[in-house]
Amino acid sequence: MSSRRILLIGATGLIGQAVMACAVGYEPVRLAAVARRRVALPQGARMEMFVAGTEHWPEIIESMRPDAVVCALGTTWRKAGRDEDAFRAVDEKLVLDVARATRDADIRQLIVVSSIGADRRSRHLYLRVKGEVEDALQKMRFGRLDILRPGLLRGHRVEDPRPREQLAMWFSPIMDMFLQGGNRRLRSISAKRMAEAILELAQEKAGGRFVHEHDSIMRAARRFERDLADKEVAQGKRAERKLA
Repeated sequence: MSSRRILLIGATGLIGQAVMACAVGYEPVRLAAVARRRVALPQGARMEMFVAGTEHWPEIIESMRPDAVVCALGTTWRKAGRDEDAFRAVDEKLVLDVARATRDADIRQLIVVSSIGADRRSRHLYLRVKGEVEDALQKMRFGRLDILRPGLLRGHRVEDPRPREQLAMWFSPIMDMFLQGGNRRLRSISAKRMAEAILELAQEKAGGRFVHEHDSIMRAARRFERDLADKEVAQGKRAERKLA
């Protein structure tokens, strides 16, 4: 079985870093990434990294022609200088530019990281922009579109410390216990679990448009774990036969 070629957009962020780490040694996918600046690769990584300005990203997407594009772009209100235009330049314009380049290159699958609570009618700018982007993506024609809506993301951000998020992470295990029923969608999730889900979803063959919230993301991550464990067992058996 041939490996799936995956192109990651947003390699410098928390989720992008986790995707690169999870892809190390994982044979079902061949990962490449695009970033505006050089990024340290995880130990053991064997992948291509393209460093280029955003104006060149459509050319790279077109020339790579991967099986799937993963868009993990995003900024914060603080990093955008509390300026709506600067915020939208990344979370709306850049995301949609990547999506259009993916569609124009006739790439079958696009996977996009959004946020729980995304709603174009929201009073909260962050959630409103995420909702507007989701609506625009749904109108584009992809063989398969996966939109992931995580709650609080857990993980270590080296270059982008967020004190409020760090505090919330400390209490998230307790808070998650009280989020039951319909509120389970609000539970926190680790960047590692997100990465596992993304790599698993990138191998799906069924077409359509899918929105994944907490439980759906966790199911995909567990499928990735089982698949990885099965492959390790198979490799172990092959090694035993060679020694016999």
